[in-house]
Amino acid sequence: MYKTIRLTTTQAIIRFLKNQWVERDEVQNRFFEGMWGIFGHGNVTGLGQALEQDGEFTHYLPRNEQAEVHIAAAFAKQHRRMRAFVCTTSIGPGATNLVTGAAGATINRLPVLLLPGDIFARRNVGPVLQQLEHPQSQDISVNDSLKPVCRYWDRINRPEQILTSFPEAIRILTNPAEVGAVTISLPQDVQTEAYDFPEEFFSKRVHYIPRAAPDQIMIARAIELIQKSNRPMIISGGGVIYSEAEKILADFCDLTGIPVGETQAGKGSLSWKHKQNLGAVGATGTSSANLIALDADLVICIGTRLSDFTTASKTQFQNSDVKFIGINVSPFDVAKHFALELVGDAKRILEILSQLLKDTRYRIAATYSDRILETKSEWRVENDRVFSGTGNQKVTQGELLGIVNDNLNEDDTIVCAAGSLPGDLHKYFRVTNGDQYHMEYGYSCMGYEIAGGLGVRFAKDKGEVIVLVGDGSYLMMHTEIVTSLQEDKKLIILLLDNHGFGSINGLSK
Repeated sequence: MYKTIRLTTTQAIIRFLKNQWVERDEVQNRFFEGMWGIFGHGNVTGLGQALEQDGEFTHYLPRNEQAEVHIAAAFAKQHRRMRAFVCTTSIGPGATNLVTGAAGATINRLPVLLLPGDIFARRNVGPVLQQLEHPQSQDISVNDSLKPVCRYWDRINRPEQILTSFPEAIRILTNPAEVGAVTISLPQDVQTEAYDFPEEFFSKRVHYIPRAAPDQIMIARAIELIQKSNRPMIISGGGVIYSEAEKILADFCDLTGIPVGETQAGKGSLSWKHKQNLGAVGATGTSSANLIALDADLVICIGTRLSDFTTASKTQFQNSDVKFIGINVSPFDVAKHFALELVGDAKRILEILSQLLKDTRYRIAATYSDRILETKSEWRVENDRVFSGTGNQKVTQGELLGIVNDNLNEDDTIVCAAGSLPGDLHKYFRVTNGDQYHMEYGYSCMGYEIAGGLGVRFAKDKGEVIVLVGDGSYLMMHTEIVTSLQEDKKLIILLLDNHGFGSINGLSK
């Protein structure tokens, strides 16, 4: 007979979350840093009391529920998905405020656990304040709006249901192939119900992040495609950084001479100083990367979703014989563009490919290498021109970015998300590592910048966190400046004011 301990549902949840750990490459750390949340009548008497009684699982107070999800997502991104935050809200508007942030986390493949309060499971006291009554079902609440933007969604109607729901939630949050926002709705009455939980449920659990590799047949086919290609190119996405594959990518490029174009999420995966780094690729790309992409006969897509900005709405690669190799932990992403599917960890797969290509002494032709250096040199002149400005008294956006870039230290991080800034940063900004560049461009959510900057600040102690934000995004959500002061977390905020929504105004014209 297993031993039990009597706890309320939310006491049990807190105890369970405290004992979740992750391990990769024999490095182990606690998964959840704490919980963000604004308390209301849907969660204060349950989760609020449980947090107070626990005293160890830290609670942080934001000023907006959407912002708390941005904070959590940015924190997870900066930690390369190996750490996460929990977010809680009351029922009603607090819960629906989570939707935008949850969508961003899921699109960007980032782990965030959402625990919104919910209406009474027993129903006999309803309709309660802020409850949405639906004529077709009494089991619907506004929390159902989170279903399409989450990778997993559940509602706890009995205390014992957490025994199966929460382990599944953690499995998804720690699985690189499935990760995104997860919602578990907590009805107010169930939060405070007591139950005899098995003590084993609260034991330390270590979730191992494996470095999976495809079978040898798929690897052999990839090697054959590379060897037969004349103008191969790599697209480096965020998966390279999440996998911590930056060094092996640089070694792979040194070995083969294959050039690299970077996505927004992948910027910094290869130092801008590296000979094979062509810079940004796609709609906001450099001339060097886009010219090489135009004629590429093999595109090796590493850890990228291949969004329209990367592929220029699928017009980027115009060689009629172009083929694709996909390297991705996600079967959903790896198959795009009818690619040869190498499902697995980017670092591990690059290690395997490097060794096999080294054995065959493969390297791109000298004429192709010369073409790469020529396009890089031409772009360098243009980049320098933009950074130097026009010479007029009015400072251009490009000139300002050049000033920031010149003063950026190795441990500093810039944060941005929306407007005209992401395009200029992607194209012109020069970084030596992925930690220097934090761009939310999967959802490109206006208002992410300051909240995201705070999440980055929570993730790192060294260096400055520099938030670059336009006036449109700033006016949408700037309240987390107060939170940064509350938590004594320094942010440097550069507000670029063009007196309106300048980016979309340009598109409209």
